[in-house]
Amino acid sequence: MSYLKRNIDTCLQEWKNAESRKPLLLRGARQVGKSSAVRELSKSFDNFLEINFENKDNTIAKKIFERHSNPNLICDELSALYEQPIIAGKTLLFLDEIQSCADAISALRYFYEQMPELHVVAAGSLLEFALQEIPSYAVGRVRSMYMYPFSFEEFLMAMKRDILLEKLKTATPDNPLSDEIHKKLKELFLRFIVIGGMPEVLAKYAAGGSLLECQNILDELTETLFNDFAKYKQRVPAIRLEETFSAIIAQTGQKFTYSKVATTANHAQLKESIELLKMAGLVYDATHTSSNGLPLASETNPRYRKLMIFDTGIYQRFLRLNLTQLLLDEKIEQINKGALAEMFVGTELVKSQNNRLPAALYYWQREKDGSTAEVDYVIQQGQNIVPVEVKAGTKGSMQSLFIFLNEKQRSYGIRCSMENFGEFQNIKIYPLYASGKL
Repeated sequence: MSYLKRNIDTCLQEWKNAESRKPLLLRGARQVGKSSAVRELSKSFDNFLEINFENKDNTIAKKIFERHSNPNLICDELSALYEQPIIAGKTLLFLDEIQSCADAISALRYFYEQMPELHVVAAGSLLEFALQEIPSYAVGRVRSMYMYPFSFEEFLMAMKRDILLEKLKTATPDNPLSDEIHKKLKELFLRFIVIGGMPEVLAKYAAGGSLLECQNILDELTETLFNDFAKYKQRVPAIRLEETFSAIIAQTGQKFTYSKVATTANHAQLKESIELLKMAGLVYDATHTSSNGLPLASETNPRYRKLMIFDTGIYQRFLRLNLTQLLLDEKIEQINKGALAEMFVGTELVKSQNNRLPAALYYWQREKDGSTAEVDYVIQQGQNIVPVEVKAGTKGSMQSLFIFLNEKQRSYGIRCSMENFGEFQNIKIYPLYASGKL
């Protein structure tokens, strides 16, 4: 299948064209499209050498990195081994699944120090685990770039809905879309929630594949995720990771409670499982912040956090949600009490953040006994702290949003719902599909 353009393509080209660059470390969950994006970038080079360290045929390449730390010697031997010229400025060297070769990770710093003209990209899906073993691998000498599943805007690009995308980009609460455009985007949004943002699924659908075919691919991807858990067995038993993953799905949209997990594991063991799933890019968390000032991270309480998995397609497939009700009735709130809508907004917020830094999500709950006030997300817009309330339909109370605005003396809040762009008192309304614009 042909390559589907991503927003990260522009970032990769900027890195390529920079006068001063560092080796690039592309980080993200398995199968979110890291390798495909690098191969697309390689088309702008004269030469391209890709080495996958999980491929058994590349054991000799591993030994080259074991023997040498000098990048000139490494490139000389790699060039001879693969019969491919490695020329600074003309060759892209791609070290894929680099977590399987610790010596290659360590070598990145030497490429920066001794051979900065050569374009080197490394990628890995379980990279965070390997980096823990090399805490000072190349601090300040390697640039990280984080990659996630497709966003809704990227989905529109893949579906060649460029006009709709431009309309969406220019719409604001005081410049809403026409009813016809809003309806079309809402229909596509519901399809996207079902399909999700995994490249393999989206590529099948964009090429004319049926929803059934997409569901089958999602089943295969879910099975692959569980099979990957066996790779963590030195740290945590695979069965415990499956239990934790399932519990996170079941508790989406609410504060995560360890006691609700069906397992014999204790609190510390469950916490370790969650951290591993986060490191693998499969789980995002939204942490409670008191929201009294910036940065939001300065007043967080990690005891209170909500967890979500990284893709709505896998989420709905895992739960076997009623797709007919979702696609035909255009109702999300009746399917799983709005958790799917809240999760969608959270994942879109993650995908829209600066890809040079690990993404961070925050929410707020009233820190008073007996209070149930809670705002789904809190974000920063310029120097403003802005509460975001997610509604799965077009109606619903905004009591918590107004409590937050009153207690924190904030000028406005945001409501994400199935409504068109608009304004109501000091509330700005964004459609759910426009969450990436926040």
